[in-house]
Amino acid sequence: MSCHFYILFSELKNKFYLGHTCDDLSERIRKHNANHRGFTGNVPDWKLAYAEEFELKKEAFFRERQVKAWKSRKKILELIDNG
Repeated sequence: MSCHFYILFSELKNKFYLGHTCDDLSERIRKHNANHRGFTGNVPDWKLAYAEEFELKKEAFFRERQVKAWKSRKKILELIDNG
């Protein structure tokens, strides 16, 4: 099993969403685009902008927390551009 840290982007919201999963990444994105409660649930245009693969869930979760702590759109864009 592999886990992923991922960044999604919505043009409608003009926002990024950062997350991690140990499930199938494409299925996880499909769920983000489904109509549900929560940050990603009210728009259906989330696209994968960036992903990193990890062996362990705790590694993917750590990376998610690390990037979220940046609180910087500029740094996220640099990560995507250099990825």
